[in-house]
This record gives sequence, C-alpha cells and structure tokens, in this order.
Amino acid sequence: MADSSILIIYNARLVDSSIDSPGTVIISDGTIRGVFLGECKTAKNALLYASAFLSDSNSNANPEFYDAKGMTLMPGFIDMHVHFRYPGQTQKEDLDSGLHAAVAGGYTTVVLMPNTTPVISDREQAQKVMDEANAKNLARVFQTVSITKNFEGNDTSGLKNLDSKHFPVITEDGHDVLSAAVMLEAMKKAGEKGIIVSCHCEDPTLANAAKPYRLRALSFMKQYGIPAGKIHVKTPDVPSAVNFEIDGNLTTANSLLALAEDTATIRNIEIAKNAGCHVHICHCSTKASMDAVRKAKQEISLGSTTNGFDCTVEVTPHHLGLVGTDSPNIRALVNPPLRSEDDRRAIIEALRDGTVDTIATDHAPHTQDDKAAGAPGFSGIETAFAVCNTVLVKKEGFSLKQISHLMSENAAKMLRLKAGKIAPGYNADLVLVNPDEEWIVNSENFKSKGKSTPLEGKKLCGKVHATFFGGKQVL
Repeated sequence: MADSSILIIYNARLVDSSIDSPGTVIISDGTIRGVFLGECKTAKNALLYASAFLSDSNSNANPEFYDAKGMTLMPGFIDMHVHFRYPGQTQKEDLDSGLHAAVAGGYTTVVLMPNTTPVISDREQAQKVMDEANAKNLARVFQTVSITKNFEGNDTSGLKNLDSKHFPVITEDGHDVLSAAVMLEAMKKAGEKGIIVSCHCEDPTLANAAKPYRLRALSFMKQYGIPAGKIHVKTPDVPSAVNFEIDGNLTTANSLLALAEDTATIRNIEIAKNAGCHVHICHCSTKASMDAVRKAKQEISLGSTTNGFDCTVEVTPHHLGLVGTDSPNIRALVNPPLRSEDDRRAIIEALRDGTVDTIATDHAPHTQDDKAAGAPGFSGIETAFAVCNTVLVKKEGFSLKQISHLMSENAAKMLRLKAGKIAPGYNADLVLVNPDEEWIVNSENFKSKGKSTPLEGKKLCGKVHATFFGGKQVL
C-alpha cells in the first residue's frame, strides 16, 4: 500500500448481510472509513467519491487504487474451528502453511483447536501460539485452550487465568469431556468469565464402541490396496463381499457415532443451562442434534432461561455438500462422519430457518500415511466458500447476503470483533470473490500441507481472487 495508507477498492459488487450493491470502499490504517454505493468503474470516479473523506482526513493523501473488475467484495470469512497442528505436528500443518491456506480460502480470522503436541492447556501456551501467528500479519488468530489439562478429563485449573477478550473460546475438540461433573465445573468457570465452551459432542464410550468397526473396515481396505486417504482414486477390483464388509462396518460405526453425537449434544446443552454459560455446538451433523439445539434456542427466546445460558451451533461445508451413506463417501473418514441425505437436508433447513449460527470448516490436515491409518478429517479451508456457494446459493436459493451472515457476521459477534460488515468503523478484513466462476478441485494446488479431500476432481462454483487483512492484500 502507498505511504498514505489509504486504499480505494472500486468497481466492486459489495455484499454483506445487509447490502448487495455496486460500490466503492475507502480504507485507511486498517479500518473501513467510507462506503459509497453506486456504479464506479474508474479510478477517477472513485477518487471523486472519496474526495470528501480525503479532504477531511488527509489533504496530502496519495491513495492506492484497486480495481475489483466487477467482482464481489465481501467481509473476510471467520472460521470458528480449524486445526493448524502447531505446535508439534508440523508434518501435517504449521502456522505458515495454515495461514496461507486460510487467506487462499478468503479467511481473515481463525480459531485454532488445542489438540496439538503438547495440548494447549493454559494461557501461556496459547498466547505464545497467537503471538507467533499474529506476527505474520496474514490473518487474526485466536488459540483456544483445552477444557481439561492435557485432555485428561479431570483438571480444569488451566481456565483460571483466562479472559474472554483474549481467549474467547475453550474446547476439548477431538473428543468430549467424559465426566458430566467436570464439564459442569468447567462451564461454571467459563460462564463467570463470559467464555464460550465449544463442544465436540461425542459420548466417549460410544465413540470407543465404534472404533473396532472402523478398524475392521480399514484392515480390509489395506489388505486390498484401497487407499483410505484418496477416495477419488480408482480402486482395484475387489470381491463384492469385501466391499460389503468395508461399507457394512463403516455403516455400523457411523450409526454408533450418530448416537454418540446426539446423546452428548443433549447432555452438554443441559449442563450449560445449569451452569449459565454459552455453549457452542461444533460441527453439528444430525437431525436429532440440530433439533436439540433448536429447542434450546426456543427456550432462550421465550425467556425460559435467565442465568446467562446461550447456545450457538456451527455446521461444516462437507456436511452440507456430501452424503456419506454409500461409497465412496462413506470411506472418507471424518468425525462426525458424513451423514444421510435426511440429515443433510435437516442441516440445510436449519440454515434456512436461522437455527445455525455459523459455517465452520473443521479444517483438519493430515499426511497421507495418517489418513491411510484412519485419521479422521480433511482439508477444507480452501474450498469452503466454493462449497457453500455451490450448494447453498446455486442449488438451494440462498443469497450471498445470507452466506456473509453465516460465514462472517455471526462469528464476528461471537468473538466480539468489529468485523463481518462492510461499514465505516469496521476492520478492513475483506475477500474478493467471483461467485459465478467454476473450477476443478486439485489438492496439489492447496497451500495447506494436507492434501486429503473428498472433493478431489469435483467442479465447484465460486472462486476467491483476493484477500485483504487490515487493508493489506495478503492474497
């Protein structure tokens, strides 16, 4: 950017949750200073639009101009749920690769999970990661702290020194807290501090019951050379009985994991009600769990709970776009698993009726060896906008304004950020997209180290062209 620290983005279609109009955005010192709605296709006209601001703020201004070429400028996306594997698992991802993947996907704020090596279990560990990440000045990073020390399920002392401004979210992501009493203790501490408890809702005993079925399926896949990490690859011919064994075992595992999700979702909501805390339900994937969230939200709206209880919920792009009851997607291992078409429809309707608060990627990069061994999850932060645009806008009739609400504004509110809107005074965190551009997913082009995606080779609609963080172009 020029020394004046003023950037004018013109010839754009501006879209956030409340506007959809041609327009021009004036940025100074990392903040949106002016928004002008109306056609403006030249830098000369953009300067006329901005003249009032420039004369008031800096008569010697020498602004930089950015021609959006008619593409769509939206608030930068905010991801409440990502894994950057740092520290300790840098063969899967690190801060550099993770942040470059984020900005390639249009994300300007990310919330990192604590299932690292070692587990992030206290303020000092989390602050160190955030300091390193934020020094790179590519995107804003919040590092979550585990609910219990080292995920051991009993010690919540690491929550003592947290504050909601710097550490707005705690989580045991990757699994759930087994003891309801320990969860209640943690939620009470979080409620007193105004910290969100983000729950990977999965009853651990039922999850353990599902493991032998997954392992049996994986053993057949390994025996017959079926690559678990690359479901899009042409697989060798195998006896139909083997395919039946693989998919049958995965179906049984997924059924148990659905029960694990549903029982834990209900439990965690009820504990949060008692504790008076804000519970955030991660990657909700079943109709029953979404119904439990909807019921809790209705109780809140009716004033049935008055002790500070709140309930929000996220869903992932892969649960919106993929059905996991048949091959090959049933073999795309992820927690929670890809669900049935009925579950997928229930999630989309929950987006439509406002039950869902935000779309989060659960970006989970793995090496191919780890995927082949059954590691759940895939890389999704670079395909998220395209999946949401393809499924929700192009097929389901959602507007880009609704997408902005779900991918930016609501998460900004949860994190108490002045972001998620294109309006004066808001952070100049922006993404430029072409919502009509089609492209083919090729994971070799990912910035992420994780190359596993069930979307390999698929055509998506909606391409990120530029990302601005604090007014600086980072993509």
